[in-house]
Amino acid sequence: MESIINTFHIDWKIIIAQAVNFLIVFLVLYFFALKPLNKLMAERGEKIARGVNDAKTNSELLAATKAEYDAALAKARAEAATIFQEGRKKSEVKRAEMLEEAKKDVERLIMNGKKTLEAEKTKMVDEARKEIVSLATAAAEKILKKHGDKVSGSESAKEIESLN
Repeated sequence: MESIINTFHIDWKIIIAQAVNFLIVFLVLYFFALKPLNKLMAERGEKIARGVNDAKTNSELLAATKAEYDAALAKARAEAATIFQEGRKKSEVKRAEMLEEAKKDVERLIMNGKKTLEAEKTKMVDEARKEIVSLATAAAEKILKKHGDKVSGSESAKEIESLN
């Protein structure tokens, strides 16, 4: 072994000094580099864990909010459909009322037209009667003036035709 020590020039004092130096460097690195680095890594791990938990919570909240949104949208669509149906029913009722009112107006106009036509017809018949009576009276007067009391049927017919 001594030959190896001499061959490689191993000095125990240098080896012990190097071991002490290594221990000092190790302790310095441990307290000033490794401990803060471990602390930083632990904080970062906690931050990442919080981020994952927050993401999970946000995902659940998003799912709940989407479900609420979908429910509210479905409710709004149902209400819109109900309002639309009510509007349609009201418009149908209004249409039926207007149609009924229009029918009544048409019937009233027809009745008024019939009454007016009947009144005009009666008026024309009365005027025609008056005219006929007036013409007959005029013809009779003319015949009587011309012939006196002796008038025959054929002469009076000729006189009446001459008046027209």
